[in-house]
Amino acid sequence: MTRIVVIDLHGQFTHLERRALRDVGVDTEIVSADTSPAELDADGIVLSGGPDMDRVGNAPEYLDLDVPVLGICLGMQLIAVERGGAVGGGDYGGYADVDVEIVDDEDPLVGSLAPETRVWASHADEVTEVPEGFVRTATSDVCDVEAMSNADAGLYGVQWHPEVAHTERGEEVFENFVAICESA
Repeated sequence: MTRIVVIDLHGQFTHLERRALRDVGVDTEIVSADTSPAELDADGIVLSGGPDMDRVGNAPEYLDLDVPVLGICLGMQLIAVERGGAVGGGDYGGYADVDVEIVDDEDPLVGSLAPETRVWASHADEVTEVPEGFVRTATSDVCDVEAMSNADAGLYGVQWHPEVAHTERGEEVFENFVAICESA
């Protein structure tokens, strides 16, 4: 059975990320970000959302484990910073419904959502510059980089929260990530 761990970056929805993965039929658990990379036994990793970069523990090291990684909100921002991109304050803090345009309909994570989808997202902080080797896969009127990926490296990120009920087709994002992990 496919095993995907959720790294706890202290977000309020981390338990929902685990539940969404369980609901799509994978073995999953929430793991502390202080866990040694050598102790992680997984076919894929989800970096949860969270309040800030100060409590990400060993999460940057997980990006080099040669398994697919999905960053959600803060998790995507961490991937961007660690791979040479940039993160800055957004114009809209707090959570809100956002209409997202999928700009890469062949992306293995979000392409199936094209041409657009409605999501629940916070934009207090957001990716302002996509790292080299990554492509922007989704955008909105609120945020230029709503999603990004580097399929060759197995690194994916979404600014929004696919695990919450307010996000249309959120389960599909997790199903797509499971498919990525199973084909890696």
